[in-house]
Amino acid sequence: MDTVEIPSYNNDNALFTLIREGLFSAVVGDVMDLMGYTHQFLPPQIMPLREDLVVVGRAMPVLEADDFGGEGPGRAGGDLNQPFGLMLKALDDLRENEVYICTGSSPNYALWGELMSMAASNRGAVGAVVNGYSRDTRGILAQNFPCFSYGRYAQDQRPRGKVIDYRCTIEIEGVRVRPGDIVFGDLDGVCIIPNEIEAEVFLRSWEKAYGEKQVFEAIKGGMGAQEAWDTFGIM
Repeated sequence: MDTVEIPSYNNDNALFTLIREGLFSAVVGDVMDLMGYTHQFLPPQIMPLREDLVVVGRAMPVLEADDFGGEGPGRAGGDLNQPFGLMLKALDDLRENEVYICTGSSPNYALWGELMSMAASNRGAVGAVVNGYSRDTRGILAQNFPCFSYGRYAQDQRPRGKVIDYRCTIEIEGVRVRPGDIVFGDLDGVCIIPNEIEAEVFLRSWEKAYGEKQVFEAIKGGMGAQEAWDTFGIM
């Protein structure tokens, strides 16, 4: 296989641009499998609202919980007296290149919507990934805001759930997500790249993506699958 020139980067803006332009979730997932990180994809029902949407950024994890106790006064936890709990504070705490990634509640109401998308964009955030539904679909898509969810469902979270923590470690079906981990998603799914291995993951991912292009051209030219594997070690 020919030698691939690895693109250089010196900040997150450059890194995330390179990822959006040159990589896809499958190749990154394959590389993490080979490194022993075999459970890094979020559940397959978490998909983009539109097939061309791509999310890549640093995780800002958010913990939601079902809550039917109303908005107080009189709740034991002061933040539970507030509409949506800590959700509004979490939105205002988003930073450039971060992804709002939320789990913890039942899938009985929407965890993301149009106004949240605008608030997040204003803070420099680059996407939302929720382990549940989203709503206000036309409004989100009009903003071209990368939203990944189970799909469309209008039922509101206000009387049903609250954000109870953020910038905390969460798990989504066994996939651990910590503040600062990289979230990368496209139409094939969303994977989490732990912060401590990101440099090696992306180095090896660029190499594999280049190799796959060579394999594709070889097979297109008539090479058999076994010969391609024996030659390139990629399939």
